[in-house]
Amino acid sequence: MTRLSGTAVRLTILIGDNDTWRHKPLCTEIVHRAHAAGLAGASVFHGVEGFGASSLVHTARLLSLSDNLPVAIVIVDQGERIREFLPQLDELVSEGLVTLDEVEVVRYVGRGNHR
Repeated sequence: MTRLSGTAVRLTILIGDNDTWRHKPLCTEIVHRAHAAGLAGASVFHGVEGFGASSLVHTARLLSLSDNLPVAIVIVDQGERIREFLPQLDELVSEGLVTLDEVEVVRYVGRGNHR
């Protein structure tokens, strides 16, 4: 199990839910690659409304605009490990936003590892 505490880096990837990689959801490919890279964890969050560089608002409230809703993939790990993962995103993410933030990990415990 990866030990994670103190200062870490949060990688956030903002894409659309229609984005794909080789005919499967792009968010799935990113999560699977993060897992294969041994990163501490990854979560995918589906948004109900948003816009990006195209300035086109996508919303779940109107059926006609509900296509390609926002998706955020959040990965937290040590800075060096996150930075080693970035070249894979260069290959995968053709449209979207990728950000890094320094964070402080207060607790990181998996199931069955409670003290």
